[in-house]
Amino acid sequence: MSDDVIVTERVVVRYRGKAALDGLDLRVPRGAVFAFLGDNGAGKTTTMKILTGLAPTDTGRATILGLDCWSKATQLRHRVGYMPERPRFYDWMTVAEIGWFTASFHQSGFLARYREWADRLGLDQVKKLRDLSKGGYARVGLALALAPNPEVLLLDEPTSGLDLLTRREFLASLVELAASGRTILISSHSIAELEKACTHVGLVKDGKMILSAPLEELRRKVRRYSLRFAEQPPDASSLGTVLERNGTGRFWQALVQDPDPTAVSALREATGVSDFEDAPVTLEEVYAALMARSNNGIVAGGAIPMVRKVDSL
Repeated sequence: MSDDVIVTERVVVRYRGKAALDGLDLRVPRGAVFAFLGDNGAGKTTTMKILTGLAPTDTGRATILGLDCWSKATQLRHRVGYMPERPRFYDWMTVAEIGWFTASFHQSGFLARYREWADRLGLDQVKKLRDLSKGGYARVGLALALAPNPEVLLLDEPTSGLDLLTRREFLASLVELAASGRTILISSHSIAELEKACTHVGLVKDGKMILSAPLEELRRKVRRYSLRFAEQPPDASSLGTVLERNGTGRFWQALVQDPDPTAVSALREATGVSDFEDAPVTLEEVYAALMARSNNGIVAGGAIPMVRKVDSL
């Protein structure tokens, strides 16, 4: 039995003849904090609509916990928590009242759990929603998403507009939630911050998944090599798939996918090479390099399955 909790298979969604999702394949394993990354218009929000049952696919299939997201949307609503990018509530209500109101659409136990989460998140339950800060408003959205005691959390840009401290506290809470057995898919632009919380990464562009990998595998498979050379700069292509190559003067560096250990060792010992360094790269660096390659009509292919060839780029 597959351990993938969230699955999309060749999902296509078109708006006015234009593909918002163009054969999207997504797999999120149980217990993962999956960072779903991409530029504006890449298809992240459309994917969230499909997964929450707010829109059907044109072709392909999307499932959560083995249930079809469209035909079983009502059933999934009690097992999946969703926090939209810009939650909108009845602002004249208090923090307590919005929980009471929303509980009428859910199963028993929702209200008690909402009150518990509101307290844990530091919310004043007698305060009007219109008087909350943006961070407080977001915490109400998170409390409502957690109140069904969901097995899966879908979070669409949940840290957008929050101050630095609030963002850090929020992302730290995701690690605790995943540790308790929940599976989390989070769409965000805060790449550097997400790297501290996520276990898996997916990069979407033009409605296609161009990268999907556990974060630790990504760190092993993509390395940055830097050195100084005496005469001629090394040929980076001998090391593996070059995602990025730069440097000035006698300084040389390259971002390499799936490096060949023999070639790396030979470069380290090559005549005229000094100050050789083999270092891991940040998620933001990989993101920037892959987006630059795809924008230039180059696709990261090669041996490792985490980077998938995109024929249309």
